[in-house]
Amino acid sequence: MVKQIDITKKKDQYLQFIEKCKTVVISSLDSNGNPFTSYAPYVQHDGKIYIYISIITDHYKFIEDNNLISIMMITDEQDSPNLFARERVRFQCVAENVGNDGHEEIFAKFEKNHGAPMMGVLRGLDLSLFELTPKEGRYVVGFGQAFDIDLSGGKFEHVVVDKKDK
Repeated sequence: MVKQIDITKKKDQYLQFIEKCKTVVISSLDSNGNPFTSYAPYVQHDGKIYIYISIITDHYKFIEDNNLISIMMITDEQDSPNLFARERVRFQCVAENVGNDGHEEIFAKFEKNHGAPMMGVLRGLDLSLFELTPKEGRYVVGFGQAFDIDLSGGKFEHVVVDKKDK
């Protein structure tokens, strides 16, 4: 007998997970088309994800040159009962450098989530705000527990693989 998954419970777990995460792992392409991995603190606002990164970092240029990126939020190793099935979320995104002017609501969220003193320092430096528009996502919470999602959880569909064809 196949164990039933409580979709509502898993969706609530997903929403709590992305609320708890403070950083995203970023996968972009370097100038030679090779994968490049980095990370950045983020906030959510109106169905978008925002990162605030320095112009002198490698990923700034890579994202500017190729705005199709992948991001991932993943539970800490020390908090995962099974390292082969760490809770994680990934999104394919389109990134856009939106600059720093006129985004006070977003910067207020950065201050709340990451500290006003730190944001005060960073806002005086060479950082720029990037808006990430999630196109498709997947939430994995364990073996056989993967869900195709959108950021808000409005789309939350259990992924079922027919193992008979394997």
